[in-house]
Amino acid sequence: MTAKIFIDGEHGTTGLQIRERLAERDDLTLLSLAMEDRRDAGKRASLLQEADIAILCLPDDAAREAVSLAEGKGTRFIDASTAHRTADNWVYGFPELTSGQSERIAAAERVANVGCYATGSIALLRPLTEAGLLPRDYPLTINAVSGYSGGGKQMIAQMEDASREAAIAANHFAYALTLSHKHLPEIMMHGGITRKPIFTPAVGRFAQGMLVNVPLHLDLLGDDVDMKRLHTVLSDHYAGEGGKVEVAPFGEADTLGRLDAEEMTGTDRMRLHVFGTKGAGQVNLVASLDNLGKGASGAAVQNLDLMLRG
Repeated sequence: MTAKIFIDGEHGTTGLQIRERLAERDDLTLLSLAMEDRRDAGKRASLLQEADIAILCLPDDAAREAVSLAEGKGTRFIDASTAHRTADNWVYGFPELTSGQSERIAAAERVANVGCYATGSIALLRPLTEAGLLPRDYPLTINAVSGYSGGGKQMIAQMEDASREAAIAANHFAYALTLSHKHLPEIMMHGGITRKPIFTPAVGRFAQGMLVNVPLHLDLLGDDVDMKRLHTVLSDHYAGEGGKVEVAPFGEADTLGRLDAEEMTGTDRMRLHVFGTKGAGQVNLVASLDNLGKGASGAAVQNLDLMLRG
């Protein structure tokens, strides 16, 4: 018997990519809602209640509504919105987060998929806070650039169609200039930090890809913390996690002249780097991922596969 999967919001950017990943699988039955019916609450409710697992690719309020429409019907959820990432009774959908997280996701009724910037930030921070190397109140800055597909259909059209009234001409632009961003609460909670970081996201004129930078002063960390120890802690944390998160070889900065934000495009993996000069007292931790791969759709499918085995 195949599992019934309903992607609520399948016509959006994330939903379309999830559907593409699942389209050829014979272990699933994909339930579908026609584009013209997407606002029909009755039809949505019927499919949400019929599904074994519903994947929500919706705005926050619509995601909360979808959960309520299937209340008590036994439907399990993966929510790709921001609505439940710090909520009680929802399991955070980052399998590599900490020991036993994959098992928690597999057994969960409700899983909150990770945000794209949060994926890279938490991947770098959580191993260090768990190991006691990074003080939880460290004055962090997080600098990141994403492909424009992270802004959804509207931004894709603005970036790709110069004739539009609201077209975006910039090749690279910063935003969230008020230092407020929807990913910050989950970064703090699941990264294990207590001081709000200064987060400066940006968008580049490329469709998919992402770099997340976390620069650190080594003299503000624990005693005897150097680049090598940071690299070892990251490598140990992600060893044996099925290849979704990999740590680049130590010393790569000595030979790598540049890092391409699109290096992981088309994959569902993430690569972590430790950059700096030995003895200089500074390090830059960098996560490289596809914002729609490990940062969204690929992560949702990874969580789905865990739940199907659970």
